[in-house]
Amino acid sequence: MIFSTRAPLPLALLALLAGGEALGDDLFGNDQALPEVLTATRLKQAPAAVPGSITVLDSALIEASGARDIAELLRLVPGMMVGYRNGNQATANYHGTNVSEARRLQVLIDGRSVYRPGLATVDWSDIPVAIEDIERIEVFRGPNTVSYGANALMGVINILTRTPADSRGTRLKTTQGQRGIHDWYASHGTGWAEGALRLSLSGQQDDGFDHDQFARDYRDSRRLNRFNLAVSQQLDSRHSLDWQLAAKEGSNQRPYGYASLFDEAIADGDDGSDVSARDYAGSLRWSLDLSPAHSLYLQGSAQHWERKQVWRACEAEVAFSPELGQLWDLNPFYVVRFGDYLNQLKSDPANAVLPPGSAQEQALAGAVLAQLAGGASRAVCGDVNQSMRETRYDLELQDTLSLSDDLRLLSGLGYRYDRADSETYFNGALSNQIWRLFGHLEWQLDEHWLLQGGAMLENDQLSGSSLTPRLAVNYLITPRHGLRAVYSEAVRSPDMYENNVDWRYRVRNLQPLAFGQGSATYFARSRGPGNLDQEIMRSRELGYNGAFADAGIGVDIKLFYDEIHSMISEPLRNDRFFPSNANSMRFSGVETQLDWQLSPADRLRLSYAYVDFAASSHLDRRLTARHSGSAGWLRDWGQGWSSALFYYGADQLNGYRFERLDLRLAKRIAIGNAALELAGVLQQRLDDQPLTWPENNYDERHLLYFSAELEF
Repeated sequence: MIFSTRAPLPLALLALLAGGEALGDDLFGNDQALPEVLTATRLKQAPAAVPGSITVLDSALIEASGARDIAELLRLVPGMMVGYRNGNQATANYHGTNVSEARRLQVLIDGRSVYRPGLATVDWSDIPVAIEDIERIEVFRGPNTVSYGANALMGVINILTRTPADSRGTRLKTTQGQRGIHDWYASHGTGWAEGALRLSLSGQQDDGFDHDQFARDYRDSRRLNRFNLAVSQQLDSRHSLDWQLAAKEGSNQRPYGYASLFDEAIADGDDGSDVSARDYAGSLRWSLDLSPAHSLYLQGSAQHWERKQVWRACEAEVAFSPELGQLWDLNPFYVVRFGDYLNQLKSDPANAVLPPGSAQEQALAGAVLAQLAGGASRAVCGDVNQSMRETRYDLELQDTLSLSDDLRLLSGLGYRYDRADSETYFNGALSNQIWRLFGHLEWQLDEHWLLQGGAMLENDQLSGSSLTPRLAVNYLITPRHGLRAVYSEAVRSPDMYENNVDWRYRVRNLQPLAFGQGSATYFARSRGPGNLDQEIMRSRELGYNGAFADAGIGVDIKLFYDEIHSMISEPLRNDRFFPSNANSMRFSGVETQLDWQLSPADRLRLSYAYVDFAASSHLDRRLTARHSGSAGWLRDWGQGWSSALFYYGADQLNGYRFERLDLRLAKRIAIGNAALELAGVLQQRLDDQPLTWPENNYDERHLLYFSAELEF
């Protein structure tokens, strides 16, 4: 096992923390209640007893950050790589890999997965939950297929919203600022003897990036509105019901970046390639407490994602040639060389040479040349439909049983149905069914030793079956301080796109007609192999988690060595898409986080990750930062004044450094039984580089926005 030589630094910090008199006294006893986390194993556990590393972003930290998006909050998580494809498409992945698509993270809202099945992605800005409704975010940093199935390959992000019982009263908030920022939020919570309700409405709007690498305006603004209703009902002393309804609608601009293979002069679009998005979700959970030692719940959820993207574009008529389509199916690389030949034929005809190839390739190329000679180089325009609908139904039964004071067993069964419907991506509809059987055993051997083991058996109709285990040993110095050693395995099933894509563009309403037809198929298309295997990850971890309650310090240290085999690293693209299981990647390093309540008025939070990595694919190497971290100072100045100062940094993402300083200043004013909070946020970039990709640029390195929130 290989770890970074920097690993002793956090251990030295631990020794320093444990050296003080107050800290030493706290190490051997404290009568304060232990905090608990849920995401690691689905059991409520003290952080020191968790079989892995976990980060909790609580409501105070979320509010103090001033973040408008969930993805921005993840910068506070050690080892999390956050970037942007463009202004309205955030990307996040733990430790990296091809972060353009969030393929290897499971993302939950109150236990309901929002990982879209068709295109293997998470729409961070389109998640139908407002930051103001979030109570906390628990991030399990490491593989957790054992508890949540495939796609939890490298981590789990569990977004937990405020319970209706804790949401009573009315909240109104507006946020205005530079770059077209215009956000709003309104919620009302009420309750009765046996239950409570929370209704929230919210909206978000901004202009995205200012210009691309060529100083041209960048089309990436967004606008969205959200609806969320949560109800909790206690039926009697043993039964309860919790249900939610959520909806989101909006639009995301998309820059029109298509370039013709034949004649760039005629490639054009009407800038109508924007995406109109609608999401709907509903969930119902029935909980039953059979006894103080035995409980179970049954949860069902339904979700629907709809992305409507229809625009008008122009191309050379030859792009719809049946012969060119046959040539592409035969050898797409020959078509690329053929396109280069055509361009050279225009600029330097004397030296243009038809690419060599088989007799069939030469014959088809000759037919296309004849079509061009007959006038097929003229521009034709038509309607392109890249819309997609995805649907998921999920049903899960979970049982939690305390067999004795020292032995707890969690077990469960789940069923999921996914369907993706797209004329462009799947030439129709594609569905999948997944069965899951999971369990986790926690055995307290004595006062100090805790043994935990779990496994997930999963059957995927499209990808086959898998069995993933986890084994962990925790040595509890006290209930608040624990050392851990963890070995786990995880898998990621190839998504519908990677394995089963049938990507082709059927262009309608062509004007003028293409080869006498008003509807034709674009020559380039991609098909999935249909036989991809699951990605496999093996992870080893050593760590420490401690809470010095009297000193207000919480610290976590993680040393890790992870290997991923049979990786699918190819980006999702229409041309030259040949996915395989040929890639691999290795991560090793150290992560640490510290949360210190210095005084009743001051809180300090630090995080750092050093990731040493090697990957067979350059696509996986370029989006991992070797050094990254954050630092935050929260201060209550009294008289209603508060401030928060945060630093975020990563040495490189796609070759670009990222450093930013955020300052939030707020004043809370009592108005009778109501309270008004006025706040301003200043974000200052300390670097002068694009954000993740060269086309992502701002005119100014600073961003300023203000908010006003009324509670009554």
